Amino acid sequence: MNSILHSKYLRILTLVVAVQAALFYTASRGESTPLPLPLTSMPTTLGNWKMSQEGVIDEETQSVLKADDLLTRFYTGPEGSANLFIAYFKTQRAGQSPHSPKNCLPGSGFQPVDGQSGRIDVPVEGGSININRYVVARGEDESVVLYWYQSQGRVIADEFAAKFYLIADSIRHHRSDTSLVRIVVQVHNGLTREKAIHTAIDFAQASYPMVSSWLPR
Repeated sequence: MNSILHSKYLRILTLVVAVQAALFYTASRGESTPLPLPLTSMPTTLGNWKMSQEGVIDEETQSVLKADDLLTRFYTGPEGSANLFIAYFKTQRAGQSPHSPKNCLPGSGFQPVDGQSGRIDVPVEGGSININRYVVARGEDESVVLYWYQSQGRVIADEFAAKFYLIADSIRHHRSDTSLVRIVVQVHNGLTREKAIHTAIDFAQASYPMVSSWLPR
């Protein structure tokens, strides 16, 4: 009896997923939301943080990510230094979508040491956003990683929620554009893990208003 119920549940779940996929591809057919301006035209000063280096993303990484626009920069501020990475996708209909840092970081040899989701205060309407925070390590190297997904003015931390909104927005608004925003602060030069977390959050709070205004709403 249990096997029959389990089989029936799997068939229903498969049908629901198939219907969602069909609705997504039908609703988003032909849609594409370009950025008003390239990510690299974003100001080099974000709050009290200033760009110290414009990063370079090699062709191999670009071909794997399949993003429509990319940015990687290093900023320096009163709390230390941080790397800002943004990958923008004007549509996800052709199979393009953000690669979750949960999967990419272990693939680069980094293993999660600690991780959680939570809200941080930001100086914009609403007052706070929900983000993911991870501490990752590769040998003796350790880094603090903050990341979130940003779609049409909405900040999402959970990957499953991002998929839900992808289907809903494609049906209601004929849009599937999204961005992955990631901040990395290294734990080195006497910087403790707690201090690195504080630095990453400070940079997120300082950069979020500009980053948010640069992405389509």
